[in-house]
Amino acid sequence: MFAVDRRIKLTTLFTMCFALFMAMLDNTVVNVALPTIQRDFGSGVSGLQWIISAYTLFFASLMLTGGTLGDLYGRKRWFLTGLVVFTSGSLLCGLAPSLHWLVVGRAVQGVGAAALLPGTLSILITTFPDPRERAQAIGLWAGVSGLALAAGPVIGGLLVDTLGWQSVFFVNVPIGILALVVALRTVRESSNPEGRTLDLPGQLLAIVSLGSLVYALIEANNYGWTSPLILSLFAIGVVTQAAFLWVEAHSPSPMLPLRFFRNPTFAAGSTVAGLISFGMFGIFFFLTLYWQNIQGYSALQMGLRVLPLTGAIIVTAPLAGQVAGRIGSRWPMTFGMALGAAGMLLLERTTPTTPYSALWWNMLILGVGMGSVMAPMTAAVTSTVPRQRAGMASGTTNATREVGGVFGIALLGAIVTHWFSRDLAGSLARFPLPEAARSRIVALASHGGGTAAGSAPSSIDPALVHRAIDTSFVYGIHVALGVSATALLCGAVLSAVFVGRGTVAHEETTATALAAEAQPVAAIRGSGEGEAA
Repeated sequence: MFAVDRRIKLTTLFTMCFALFMAMLDNTVVNVALPTIQRDFGSGVSGLQWIISAYTLFFASLMLTGGTLGDLYGRKRWFLTGLVVFTSGSLLCGLAPSLHWLVVGRAVQGVGAAALLPGTLSILITTFPDPRERAQAIGLWAGVSGLALAAGPVIGGLLVDTLGWQSVFFVNVPIGILALVVALRTVRESSNPEGRTLDLPGQLLAIVSLGSLVYALIEANNYGWTSPLILSLFAIGVVTQAAFLWVEAHSPSPMLPLRFFRNPTFAAGSTVAGLISFGMFGIFFFLTLYWQNIQGYSALQMGLRVLPLTGAIIVTAPLAGQVAGRIGSRWPMTFGMALGAAGMLLLERTTPTTPYSALWWNMLILGVGMGSVMAPMTAAVTSTVPRQRAGMASGTTNATREVGGVFGIALLGAIVTHWFSRDLAGSLARFPLPEAARSRIVALASHGGGTAAGSAPSSIDPALVHRAIDTSFVYGIHVALGVSATALLCGAVLSAVFVGRGTVAHEETTATALAAEAQPVAAIRGSGEGEAA
């Protein structure tokens, strides 16, 4: 393998895969740590949402710019910058004395990831000019992300159970330092500034728009949906989103090339990317809380129970890519979205006491559905643009996927919190409780207070109150599952109707196209590469 410049190529490949594994591992281990963080900081659901959304928000809004900065000023330079920022953010997260500082650290991690992850693929593409060697390198690169997805929940569970939740962040520090030292010595600099400029107005509008909408959705239940602050934030989000679209339509070098969306296949494929992330991000978030807070599993036990989902993605994704290469992307995407919706609806049977033996095959169905979509979606999107623009096309799809994940956590979290509080208030009305006591229990439970059941008067059995809290939380999850299933069904319809229309090239499932977006971990978090070529 790699006959010419073998040492440099192997070292560069190792470094890129090492950095990718660090960033991808962080995606899944953090979810496993959430219930422990909740107990330590006394956080409510909205606080946990911010731990995930702070990372995703900055990653989503800065991803395309991260790729452009690498093209303009040097891919190695921005890879190293992202590595330093991400590692620093990880250290800040591990040392965080409060939820506020943990969220700040996660935001720093997101900024670092937006500079780091695009560089991993860009550097590999420039390091391996031979198509055959490039295919081998990117295949290994993609395999590492799949390994991180499968190992993440288990490693995270071990770390949380033995060393505490801080360890899931501290583990990134030695990895980041090692990758930095090796990259400084071995990775070659490259850039491609021709015809590229920074789209600063578009970037600022994207951050303001996404930030306003996400903040409004996460905090709406705390401030009230009709409060002046929340209504103002929604208005700001809508206005700045409209301004962003106008700027992108008139920019000579747009961050988001809207002309691609005139193609039905590209528009449908990108929308499907956002919809599948919308559904899966939120549900994975709440299943983590369900298994640990309600079912009582440890972090490691919870991590092991996710393996049917991650394993199914890893097995199904390459097979779906092969199928798409033979029959096109339309029907694999339609099948995957419909199967994912069915898996969501089957989880509606979940109760606070449902045994895992009745749920594992639901996780398997979700994994098969998710894996069936990712590779064909990549092939469909990249088939609509000239080959030299495939990097920008896949980067755009990654961005829409990240945005879908941001709103999945924010909106589904708002839905669960609202219906949980509403159902719990109705359940407590059947108890002989004063109105003030009922309101106190609902407020404590909604904000993650572990003493909610114990705050009831001594005449009420705390076990009954605790059971009502668990039942209401699961009810809120059921509502979110219904919304998620609806989103995935909409994606199935879009795939069946629009995918395959307006393609300009055959839907080839090349190693580059599939690895760039179809790697299994992309289904949980995604990784953007900007315009690598």
